[in-house]
Amino acid sequence: MGRNLLALLIGFSILLGGSPAWASPLEQRLELWPNWTLPAPLSRPSSRDDLIYPQWFQGRWQVESVDLDALDQPALTHEARFISDSQNRLVGDRAFNANAIGRALLGEQLLRVEDDPRSSNRQMAQLTGDRRLETTVTGRRQLSPNADTFLADELVLQILHAPGPPRLSQVETLSRYQRCGLEICAEQWQGIFPPPGENLRDTIKASHHYQLRFTPLPASAPST
Repeated sequence: MGRNLLALLIGFSILLGGSPAWASPLEQRLELWPNWTLPAPLSRPSSRDDLIYPQWFQGRWQVESVDLDALDQPALTHEARFISDSQNRLVGDRAFNANAIGRALLGEQLLRVEDDPRSSNRQMAQLTGDRRLETTVTGRRQLSPNADTFLADELVLQILHAPGPPRLSQVETLSRYQRCGLEICAEQWQGIFPPPGENLRDTIKASHHYQLRFTPLPASAPST
């Protein structure tokens, strides 16, 4: 599921080649792209923590994702949904969204995606061939620099359970979302790292850069 856990993030101006003193950790992280290393400046979430979105994400969207490193490839299109949780916070419908992206990428190879009822940060995807992809968010940071911009960074641990030894990797996705009229424009930077503990300071193994556009679906007008 190479493109599945996409990352969206922000571009910003760098004066005289360095971060200004007021730059946030996410802005500083972006400046280092693609020369990321771990550990990242992210907080470890508790089982009840989630990524909280601005109200203008409310509803269902059609998402078009373009791989900026492979412009000859067709755009990936899927749905996304954002809902209120039990605490009235706006969060991504993670199982729905992961299933939509997985179906767009893998087709019938993806059987189902289930959230862990004990944690909002863990999912299990069941694949054909007796394979299971376990995904756990291990780090997160978010920022709203103004009313129309939202930045989010998540680090996940992926474990592919299949016949034979499990395969581990870490994926960091940094995203920048911007209101574009009734739509949402986004840019995403993603880094893939080796399994935790393999090196004292993990360096990036592969990187991806995406551009996304969210278009509201009927009966799902964005909040103003």
